[in-house]
Amino acid sequence: MSMVQEFKEFAMKGNVMDLAVGVIIGGAFGKIVDSVVADLIMPFVAWIMGGKLDFSGMFLVLGTIPEGTARTLDALKKAQVPVFAYGSFLTILVNFIILAFIIFVMIKQMNRLKRSEPPAAPAPPPEPAEEVLLLREIRDSLKK
Repeated sequence: MSMVQEFKEFAMKGNVMDLAVGVIIGGAFGKIVDSVVADLIMPFVAWIMGGKLDFSGMFLVLGTIPEGTARTLDALKKAQVPVFAYGSFLTILVNFIILAFIIFVMIKQMNRLKRSEPPAAPAPPPEPAEEVLLLREIRDSLKK
């Protein structure tokens, strides 16, 4: 069997196709979560905190800043000043927590829907074989 044929067989298996669909949907879902965090949740958190709150702009400068360099994260990175950019990490952490919560709710709802289906009636036990019935008759007649 040729290498191309083996690869075609592997790629067309159901599990590989399911995985590919899951990865594509997961990537799109990640963008949705990023938008929910950046466009819906963070402005609300900033409003509650009473001002502009943007995690991605939070950082600590670990080196000396060259003369004339703006104190923004992008400018400091371009000037190759070491910075501890913990704000980006916080944003990614909030994204992860929201994503994990959404997946938890989805799985919980799926499990609830599965439980609400009525259980199938148990199949009646199979009738005993003819030999068993004859042996029971013989046993019962010997007891008498």
